[in-house]
Amino acid sequence: MGADQENRMVFQRRKSRDHKRAAEPVGGPDAGLVAELRAALEPARVRYDSAERALFAHDASVFEGGLAGPVCFPLSTAEVQAVMRISERHGRSVVPRGAGTGLAGGAIPLAAPVVVALTKMNRILEVDEDNRVAWVEPGVINLDLSKMLRPLGYHFAPDPSSQQSCTIGGNVANNSGGPHCLAYGVTNAHVRAIEVVLPTGDVVMLGGLDPEPPGYDLRGAFVGSEGTLGVATRIAVTITPNPPAVRTLLMAFDTVEAAANTVSQVIASGIVPAAMEVMDNRITVAVENFVHAGYPTDAAAVLLAEVDGPAAGCDIDAERIAAIGRAEGAVSVRLAADDTERELLWKGRKTAFGAVAQIAPDYYLHDTVVPRSRLGEVLEKVYEIADRHGVLVMNVFHAGDGNLHPLLVFDRREPGMLDRVHAAGAEIVEASIAVGGVLSGEHGIGVEKQGFMDRFFTADDLDHQNRLRHAFDPTCRINPGKVIPLGHSCADIQALRTVPTGVWG
Repeated sequence: MGADQENRMVFQRRKSRDHKRAAEPVGGPDAGLVAELRAALEPARVRYDSAERALFAHDASVFEGGLAGPVCFPLSTAEVQAVMRISERHGRSVVPRGAGTGLAGGAIPLAAPVVVALTKMNRILEVDEDNRVAWVEPGVINLDLSKMLRPLGYHFAPDPSSQQSCTIGGNVANNSGGPHCLAYGVTNAHVRAIEVVLPTGDVVMLGGLDPEPPGYDLRGAFVGSEGTLGVATRIAVTITPNPPAVRTLLMAFDTVEAAANTVSQVIASGIVPAAMEVMDNRITVAVENFVHAGYPTDAAAVLLAEVDGPAAGCDIDAERIAAIGRAEGAVSVRLAADDTERELLWKGRKTAFGAVAQIAPDYYLHDTVVPRSRLGEVLEKVYEIADRHGVLVMNVFHAGDGNLHPLLVFDRREPGMLDRVHAAGAEIVEASIAVGGVLSGEHGIGVEKQGFMDRFFTADDLDHQNRLRHAFDPTCRINPGKVIPLGHSCADIQALRTVPTGVWG
């Protein structure tokens, strides 16, 4: 028997087992709900077994206490509508979910809602080169879209570090960024229209392909709403032409402050690179051991800077950035010789978070944004906070726009460690706010920073945010208990029926 035949047989056995398990009768109060959902989709795509529900009770964050109800895998807008209407009849809240790579707890289901997993809605529906737009379903993987577009001469500009696994729907939910969003802008700048299923099951189109669609910018309100306004089922994204030339620089510094100062001086000079990323020594060593890209492991910090556009302009900008780096104390400056070397350097940066598994099994990744001029000051404070709490910290961040990503690396099996990690994380947020920073650059609020919202927004601000949410979701059933702090949200009652303790701890 050949390997392919054996693999097919294994797949068929698993498929048969999954169909049998999915069709097993469900007792208790959810019996009617599950029966209706299975009739609307099919038994194999409505899961209620304990293993599946346990898996979907988490996302990639460190937050615990999620509780999933039935997990549905729709294939179409009509099936999403059916799930929403059935859930409404049963008085159940709903949580939309992509790949589960979110880091702020935004996809954690609270109080056993129906989970709408959109990963099977993963088709690239249309590519319109004349209008430079692609229509995609929400489950399309970010990197898969760019790979499909590359032979046509285009790509999707937002490139989160998780782009090999995160979905376009998740990018829309969190208004995700990425290293190359310094010049190109975050997800909101690349979304033109969104088909949305509202909590009632009604379908609306937000935005449009016209340069200035009439009416309020509800598309802009939906992008970054973290699944609290509806479920995206089709998305029109702008496709960006591939640049004719790219130049990538790797500079090494004796201090993190010197690398941060170089970033500020480059922007002050009038150059806006495609990307400017900084990694400190601890994460650089981990990355080099993992990828072997040639990163200098004796440097206190490295700066990865990239410019793109016409070749002559790239050469000039690369020389100017190198000169600024040397003036700020760069001990070495390296220009990637070709695409292979460039891709290896970026592979190191994009796999930085995975590289920490060499050191400890867990990490807590933060996401505040601070003014570029205060980067050095805040980074010094981050190191002090981590040392005081006895937590190892590594810093890797989108330096060009001041988006910090302190990695608190730890082993949750160590008694008391998770409490220390959360305490250190809270102080990092406070330190960022204190210098005029904001709560999130791309990960969202979720449950992670929910408790800080009233430190950053006034009561009137929060009231207006809640009114917008209520306009989309009058019964407050979609992704309750997220973003807007408790006491300000119409969704508190839904979220708190059976919310486990400690979720917001």
